[in-house]
Amino acid sequence: MKFVFGFSIIYLLVCCSRSEKKYTTWNNYGGGKDNLHFSSLTEIDTNNVDQLQPVWVFNTGDADTSNHSQIQCNPIVIDSILYMTSPALRLFALHAGTGEKIWEFLPDSISRNGEDTRSSLENNRGVTYWTDARPDVQPGPGKNDKRIFYVANSNLHCIDATNGQLVKSFGDSGLVDLHNDLGRETGDLFVTATSPGIIFKDLYILGSRVDEGAASAPGHIRAYDVRTGKLRWIFHTIPQPGEAGYETWEDPEAYKHIGGANSWSGFTLDEERGILFAPTGSASYDFYGGKRKGQNLFANCLLALDAETGKRKWHFQFIHHDLWDWDLPAPPVLVTIKKNARPDDPVGRGRTIDAVAQTTKHGMVWLFERETGNPVYPINEIPVDTASELIGEKVWPTQPMPTFIRPFVRQSFSASDINPYLPDSSIATLKKALEGYRFGKMFIPPGKKPHVELPGFDGGAEWGGPAYDPETGLLYVNANEMGWLVTMRDVQAKPAIDENYYKAGSRLYGKYCMNCHGVEGKSKGDFPVLVNIKSKYDSTQIKELLSTGRRRMPSFNYITDEEKEAIISYLFDMKHDKRSFVRPPQPHDAYRNVPYAMAGYNKFLSPEGYPAISPPWGTITAIDLNTGEHVWRNILGEYAELREKGIPPTGTENYGGPVVTAGGLLFIAASRDGMIRAYNKRNGKLLWEYELPAPGFATPSVYEVKGKQFLVIACGGGKLKTKSGDAYVAFALPDKK
Repeated sequence: MKFVFGFSIIYLLVCCSRSEKKYTTWNNYGGGKDNLHFSSLTEIDTNNVDQLQPVWVFNTGDADTSNHSQIQCNPIVIDSILYMTSPALRLFALHAGTGEKIWEFLPDSISRNGEDTRSSLENNRGVTYWTDARPDVQPGPGKNDKRIFYVANSNLHCIDATNGQLVKSFGDSGLVDLHNDLGRETGDLFVTATSPGIIFKDLYILGSRVDEGAASAPGHIRAYDVRTGKLRWIFHTIPQPGEAGYETWEDPEAYKHIGGANSWSGFTLDEERGILFAPTGSASYDFYGGKRKGQNLFANCLLALDAETGKRKWHFQFIHHDLWDWDLPAPPVLVTIKKNARPDDPVGRGRTIDAVAQTTKHGMVWLFERETGNPVYPINEIPVDTASELIGEKVWPTQPMPTFIRPFVRQSFSASDINPYLPDSSIATLKKALEGYRFGKMFIPPGKKPHVELPGFDGGAEWGGPAYDPETGLLYVNANEMGWLVTMRDVQAKPAIDENYYKAGSRLYGKYCMNCHGVEGKSKGDFPVLVNIKSKYDSTQIKELLSTGRRRMPSFNYITDEEKEAIISYLFDMKHDKRSFVRPPQPHDAYRNVPYAMAGYNKFLSPEGYPAISPPWGTITAIDLNTGEHVWRNILGEYAELREKGIPPTGTENYGGPVVTAGGLLFIAASRDGMIRAYNKRNGKLLWEYELPAPGFATPSVYEVKGKQFLVIACGGGKLKTKSGDAYVAFALPDKK
């Protein structure tokens, strides 16, 4: 027994010494390229965290409160300079110790060939830094080049990190248009990137966010030369003839037209092994797969690529032929675990494995060996419901399920799970509605009869990603437990005859807008209500929105001006004289004209607007990756009005991830209530909380300047219909007297 104890202490000391060398700054999205969300700094600890106070606040000045702007950025810190973005996607460099502005880059100021390239207010989660400076090389011509890469609108920007100016030698005078180099014409489609790319040697590797509707660009992964902006390699996430995975699409022409399968949530890099880990999303269209029959590789996969060449080393697909929008929400985490290190086994027995841990929207943690992709523990293929009433749909008959770590959220809903804190009348209303719903299990195929999807579109796990503590082997996952209602509707085929604009607009609204804004424009959830929109915008403004997009709304540049005017006519509910409305047939029409569309992103809510399912609605769970045990679990967030009624904490939906430190702490904001909290990382005890100026739907960063430890969080709000903000708030301990 003494030997066992001694081994444990030595193992811990080795981990601690290694972490102190490696994790004292926050120089990459997620802290480092291994995405641990871990800091080895110890100045702030369990004994003094209650003394934390704001030491500087920086306001960007460009929050758009009327349109619920957000900040989702996880700032990086390089040589005591903090780099971050604003609600309008301005790029700032600040003194990390004081919050004083050094420079600002404004993407709205750029125009090319007379074209307006203003940012469409798409969310941004971070930036990437590169330098060729090396301690063994003296400064000279071409040395100490320092660059920041980030995406605004559809352009990758290369910025001089010393002065905030475009690096004109990169790409087209500092920009690379992400529509280019995708292997087919995508100029009329929505292509951007919300999560930052990652650096490997002299490569900048980038994923993308694309439209989730039928008119979607392919989500191929690309690597650019950091100096020139030239494309160095591309990995086709929708395989082409002769490539592995091509046979998993029944239609041999699918790669020419189907989009999605994009790596939108960012990457993880095993730099020593040169392995890039890339999680991917679903293929389009999200909820109807009749135009993309087959298993659909490499959608919904974790890809392990050779970072130098882009060649595939291995992959694992988590959802076959996804119909539930359960794309991979966050980059995986690089971990080292002891297999079978359960309490009844002698410590040290079993194999030490360098693994990669992936969290998913449907509430599970998966472990794979980094080199081979072999599952650390068995994964079973289970049969699922394949009955679909949608013509042309072909549901995949099985789905994979892990066996070692139990789910960290509920994965099914029953009538007994209705929110018990609702008035009796509301409970009765929900029970009556359930008579017309399908529910009770995962993987219910979408159909015209509504079904309750749980976990929902936003998790389970979400884009903030988990935190991993190399000292304790604990993985910390914050999660949502929100049911969504999925209902498919017929999409009327485009008539071949002329029609008046209002009828055309009704059809086009159903095709392009109804998914998000609902049948009548009442927009449950986070999407803007369109009822009486003409009181807020005129037709010119709406046409511009349709052309440029904004935040979660993609650009609709691929539809004609007449089609945009028809949609506006429908939104304004104004009858127009009959006019010609004809568009020549396009090669992609057979793929974009899907026969069914989802009738809005509708959360399963009570008449009062609270989740219809019983709490908790937001949680954070500490999972021991060596034993598979859930060590502790806390409810995350609360509704003040429910607390005042004496209702126990319920949790709230939460977006943004946690960070864990060697000082024994777990920090997380993320919740709807606008608090940032610190927990004891070993037992989950709440040690400190602070109300932010707006909810912090982002991941904090931990760093030091001149030996002083800081914690900074973006307070952008906006999501979940909360107030928007423009502040970054940095916390530290009071200076010693």
